[in-house]
Amino acid sequence: MQSSRLSRAIVLALSLVAAAAASAADNDVRDDANTAAASATPAATSQLDTLLVTGTRASNRTQFDTLAPVDVFSKEEIQAVESSDLKDVLAQLVPSFVVQRLPMADGQVFVRPATLRGLSPDQTLVLVNGRRFHRSALLGGRGAQAADLAQIPSSAVKRIEVLRDGASAQYGSDAIAGVINIILEDEVGSEITAGYSQYAQGDGNSRDFSARTGMRLGDYGSLVLFAESSSSAVTSRTRQRQDAIDFQAAHPQLDVPDPVQRWGQPELESQRAGFNLKAMAGDTTELYAFGLYGHSEGVSDFNWRNPDTTTGAFRTTPIFPGWDLRDIYPVGFSPQYSNEQEDLQLVGGARGEFSTDFRWDVSASYGRNAIEYGLGNAINASLGPDSPTDFYLGELTQTEKNVNADFNYSWNVAALASPVNVAFGAEFRQEAYQVSAGEPASYAVGPGAAAGLEANANGAPGFSDMQAGRWTQQSQAAYLDVEVPLGTRWSIGAAGRYEHFSSFGRTLDGKLSARFEITPDVALRGTVSSGFRAPTPGQLNTTSTVQGLDTTTLQIFTSGRLSPSDPLAVQLGAKALTPEQSRTASVGLTWRNASGFSGSIDVYDIKLTDRFSQSASFAVPAGVPNPMGYTSVNYYTNDFDTSTTGVDLVGNYQRDIGPGRFGVTLAYNYNRTRVDDGSTSVATNETQRVLFEDRLPEHKGSITTTWEAGPWSLMGRARYYGAWTDSTGNATGDIYQRFGAMAFLDLAVGYRFNERHSVRVGADNVLDTYPDEATFQASRGLVYSRNAPYDTDGANLYAEYRLRF
Repeated sequence: MQSSRLSRAIVLALSLVAAAAASAADNDVRDDANTAAASATPAATSQLDTLLVTGTRASNRTQFDTLAPVDVFSKEEIQAVESSDLKDVLAQLVPSFVVQRLPMADGQVFVRPATLRGLSPDQTLVLVNGRRFHRSALLGGRGAQAADLAQIPSSAVKRIEVLRDGASAQYGSDAIAGVINIILEDEVGSEITAGYSQYAQGDGNSRDFSARTGMRLGDYGSLVLFAESSSSAVTSRTRQRQDAIDFQAAHPQLDVPDPVQRWGQPELESQRAGFNLKAMAGDTTELYAFGLYGHSEGVSDFNWRNPDTTTGAFRTTPIFPGWDLRDIYPVGFSPQYSNEQEDLQLVGGARGEFSTDFRWDVSASYGRNAIEYGLGNAINASLGPDSPTDFYLGELTQTEKNVNADFNYSWNVAALASPVNVAFGAEFRQEAYQVSAGEPASYAVGPGAAAGLEANANGAPGFSDMQAGRWTQQSQAAYLDVEVPLGTRWSIGAAGRYEHFSSFGRTLDGKLSARFEITPDVALRGTVSSGFRAPTPGQLNTTSTVQGLDTTTLQIFTSGRLSPSDPLAVQLGAKALTPEQSRTASVGLTWRNASGFSGSIDVYDIKLTDRFSQSASFAVPAGVPNPMGYTSVNYYTNDFDTSTTGVDLVGNYQRDIGPGRFGVTLAYNYNRTRVDDGSTSVATNETQRVLFEDRLPEHKGSITTTWEAGPWSLMGRARYYGAWTDSTGNATGDIYQRFGAMAFLDLAVGYRFNERHSVRVGADNVLDTYPDEATFQASRGLVYSRNAPYDTDGANLYAEYRLRF
């Protein structure tokens, strides 16, 4: 109800903008003289004057001119964050962007979920140089399949533009929460950076190295090459499990590790490389290409298996005479979950002019993300002595191919002071998802299952041959995007996009925008739009099957998640997946002045329907065809609706004071999501609804101050996270744990020896601040919540050397 009132208020505000602008348009003729006189005085310059390419097809838009809010982060701002992971960079720079660590969370340990405006990770579109970046192969929480920003080397980034507005009518699927556009470096020059960091507790040391060089190709173009390498050791914020303490007391002759399992960041090594090429092929035609390649390997702990209580693995049986798992793991075992990724993005194209008013751009791209999973220090107990202790679990692969044709016409209309920008184009996209089976031992149900020994690789079953396969989806799209300057003070925009998907049919989305300059340095803007996120081939077709033994009935069971199109799932109520749909409205004010102040405030309302979820588990009724022998199944489904309301506030002050340059940036976001309707546990189970709605802070903000004087530079940043809610793990009684607001202080100092050499040292969370200890999973040694929206490892100290030439 509150969301509906806000939507109506935003629409009313836009109507008032239109009415005011109509009046202003009548006065534009007599205002022109005044405007011309005002323009004789140079306009105030600020960071809002940065030209941008995201959210607009016009070539001369700045942050101040745009019809929707766009943040622009420079290379210097990106490099001021101590991380080579762009997710961590954006989490510090964008107030509504939240990244979770999620220790011991299977694949999400390595592909961490990142949310914009509290929405699903796959409801934010990621672009590189304005071209769609492919998704990760991982299906995360509730099946979310998002692009992995960590695969893009931060050392290659020139700037980042973040459109905080729905943009499906402009860019297609996924752009519900907004668009993140990574602009790669294209300047001539070279840079080498070496960095080292370590947490105050003495662990998690990280070594980072990057190199970039840009060269001119005669008079015809430029080529930039870049590479980086990172190696991070584990962190552990863990105490010994009580059952491990009891096990040690019961078996004093054994040396039980302390701790027996680790909660913290994984061991991770990664290498990334790429290029960015531009070359003239004539007076009006430019060829371009860029590529990104990444490779990473990581290992994370799983829960400890206690020999005295894990009877499904440690029992002895006449089926395997003389075999006892205690001979292999006398103090139990904690499986080691490994992840090896390869990521590739290649884009090539040409752009040019038919005339000075008519530009074109044609491109093709290929993207691929492949993740291999392994499990070490484990067992398939049902195979007894024939079981390996290390398993290859299989591979997930996401592949995408795009072809784009974009045209932009600057239409000079005699009645208007400035040209009408008309953009139109088409896109063809094909994506494929592939599951490759693991080794048979990783999913086998061996002869020991009849005696109660657990089947599958203990900790993570491999992908079976029944799950393996390859599935594709194609889409074709056409769009039209028009921006009209109605006088010198008022601009309006309209965009529409038609798209047809082979898996479910067509979509049609639109967007209306308006902007009115109250003064040359103050403007009111607003948008209303519809959007969508299309289901992916992985979500539409994959299954997740687990086999085991019911220790009560001693019957083998087969359970898991089916494809929504599986005949058994259909009989149990599954329906074909359809796109998630959105309705977004926003209104905002942006300003700047000659004193160095600039900023914006935007209020938004996002209504989402048919959100993606996982159904309840159903027991398979007798008499229903069940060729695989499933005992229980669930499936992905369109189910619940939500309303998200929020406010973004950004302020900036830059001024020369004394011998140096002083700057202050304020960024704040208020964001609240509420479940409106649905039939899954998220909507109908009070506990799950509360955890879904309150799992992220409603308030998040930062204040960053900088001072540059001569060779010295200083930076201080205060980060604030509001209260949020987690589970206690209790079935009754106090089932929630509320974590209060947290504030962190980051400090850094830099010194430039000369034009080439500089150093920077600093600390994130310099006060070594920790949140309250968590009750959920505390019995397993966890100290701080695994679902925290911030780093819970304490102070991180770092040093960096940079060479430019």
